[in-house]
Amino acid sequence: MRRKDRMTTQEEALKVVDSCPYSVVAMCNADGSPYCVPLSLVRQENALYFHCALEGRKTDALRANPQVCVTCVGEVVPYDNQFTTSFESAILHCTAHEVTDDCEKIEALRLLCQRYTPSNMNNFDEAIARSLSVTAIWKLTINEFSGKRKRKQQMS
Repeated sequence: MRRKDRMTTQEEALKVVDSCPYSVVAMCNADGSPYCVPLSLVRQENALYFHCALEGRKTDALRANPQVCVTCVGEVVPYDNQFTTSFESAILHCTAHEVTDDCEKIEALRLLCQRYTPSNMNNFDEAIARSLSVTAIWKLTINEFSGKRKRKQQMS
């Protein structure tokens, strides 16, 4: 990181990961071309989880090259009368693995639903019974990460 004065602690970076509304996952297609997609992720210890369809471009790319980069952006505030913003972000380098164990899939889906739709958890078991067999879960094991923050007093 070029601006060491903006580097956050690992704890602060993980807070951004845990609180951002969505993340962008960058990957490579089998032909080497780039592909990135916004996803709703949830973190459990040293891993991120997301759900998707069983087939598609994202799945093809992850199977071809499991190395991904995840970008999470927290609060961004543009400043009046200045050409800058205040922001916080985290960048994670991960290895993707398709989850095939039903117990781990259900736990990942539970964590996702608790994060994004906590008021609907009373319908969770019914939804799992209906859709588990047609839902893919991917686990992104975090290999390294960093966080960055810029606040108004750091402008230069």
